[in-house]
Amino acid sequence: MTTILEYWPLFVKGTLVTLELTFFSLIVSLMIGLFTAFARISRNAMLQKVASVYISIIRGTPLLVQLMYIYFIFPEFGLDLSPFWAALIGLSLYEGAYLAEIYRAGIKSIGAGQLEAAYAIGMNYSTAMRRIILPQAIKNVLPAIGNTAILLLKNSSLAGVITVNELMHTGENIAVSTFRNVEIFTLIAVIYWLLHYPLARFVSYLEKRMSNDSSKRN
Repeated sequence: MTTILEYWPLFVKGTLVTLELTFFSLIVSLMIGLFTAFARISRNAMLQKVASVYISIIRGTPLLVQLMYIYFIFPEFGLDLSPFWAALIGLSLYEGAYLAEIYRAGIKSIGAGQLEAAYAIGMNYSTAMRRIILPQAIKNVLPAIGNTAILLLKNSSLAGVITVNELMHTGENIAVSTFRNVEIFTLIAVIYWLLHYPLARFVSYLEKRMSNDSSKRN
């Protein structure tokens, strides 16, 4: 207990870095996912191919390998990134690939008749997508987006491998110097659970609300 109290400021700092990394990665990945989803459903064959290859590579390789590649290989091509920025890019690209498929499924779930009705009242494709299709699609996939945010929070622990001083890496350093493995890693697990719990409850709320709305429509 004395060890934990002594190093508590470091745990707090590591937790804040974890939250910062998760928040900014989520924002960037939401944008990447949306643009990639539009590329996937585009009539442009080149855009479709590029998006498909990106999703295949990201989903087909471990996040850990991607982080290592960005941090250690990119500098050989002149792109020297700090550990935090390398982690942010890696996590954003990783989550963006999964979000792209979530967005695409949400867009495809909206009946084609709504797009045709939008054309009938004079809207073009981009206007109809922005004002009619996309708002409904995002509402339908909000629980899935919430689940990816939870996974992103947990995946951020891998950033410690490239020396980002987030919660996990901070705990590892303290454990090495104090040999109090049980206390240190138990505390880390508790902190991650406390960070995850509000998100999980929010996702459950969204799922329940959507289920109730669906029941009312039926």
